[in-house]
Amino acid sequence: MYEHITANVWKSVALVIVFIAIITGLGYIFAEVAGHPWILPLAVVVAVVSSIGSYYYSDRIVLRMSQARPATREEHAFLINSVEGLSLAAGIPVPRIYVIDDTAPNAFATGRDPQHAVICVTTGLMQKLNRVELEAVIGHEMAHIKDYDIRFMALVAILAGTIVLIADWLLRSMWWSGGRRRRGREGGSHPIVLLIAVVAAVLAPIIATLIQLAVSRQREYLADAQGALLTRYPDGLASALEKIAADREPLEAANKATAHLYIYNPLRDHRGVLNQLFSTHPPIAERVRRLRSM
Repeated sequence: MYEHITANVWKSVALVIVFIAIITGLGYIFAEVAGHPWILPLAVVVAVVSSIGSYYYSDRIVLRMSQARPATREEHAFLINSVEGLSLAAGIPVPRIYVIDDTAPNAFATGRDPQHAVICVTTGLMQKLNRVELEAVIGHEMAHIKDYDIRFMALVAILAGTIVLIADWLLRSMWWSGGRRRRGREGGSHPIVLLIAVVAAVLAPIIATLIQLAVSRQREYLADAQGALLTRYPDGLASALEKIAADREPLEAANKATAHLYIYNPLRDHRGVLNQLFSTHPPIAERVRRLRSM
């Protein structure tokens, strides 16, 4: 388990480093082509400001969108007891606990840090999983909270947004004025630089999206491993994931804005290399294989 956790942490860090390298490269290309070195810090500021609102209020927004209601000890005694016990094992405050009235089995965690965390499960999850499997799912979500995954993914979103902004401004600048000014000053060498800039501006947002999704998948692997470490029973989570994936009922409260939060993509994972490349979640078969190899 510790080997899986360490490997996934380093992979996530490496992916963020690649993000930063892409932003730096785009900023350099923009300065060369458009002559506007101030664009890079401006893009960062815009991306950060636009993310602050979702960072501080994401839990309220997601709960409202999901039509979730607070869990009560009268209705959900085992759920609340499980969350309290695993919070103690993880060494974090007890998250707020919410329930979605939906027969599709699923769960998610949100909140910017352990002091403002929420765990939300569907009624279908409590009905269709046994107690060991339910605890395993809660352990997975507890791992997301303990690892500050929401904060980490907010950072990744800021980096991805910055890349998209710089690429968009680069293309607009070349189209409207930058190219004409540089052509007059540099003559024959400019078309090559311009070609490199266009290719970078077109490919960078696609690469940023792929990296963002790759980071999301790595964090799921990490939460699987750390959740298994909390419960000391990896097979419980493997069995829970198999049941959740096999269930064909759609989760009506989910949408594209919230799908990445759930333990299993409620919009359904699709087969095929390309679909998996653009998926927020790793393939269930691979997650189960890793858990059962622990």
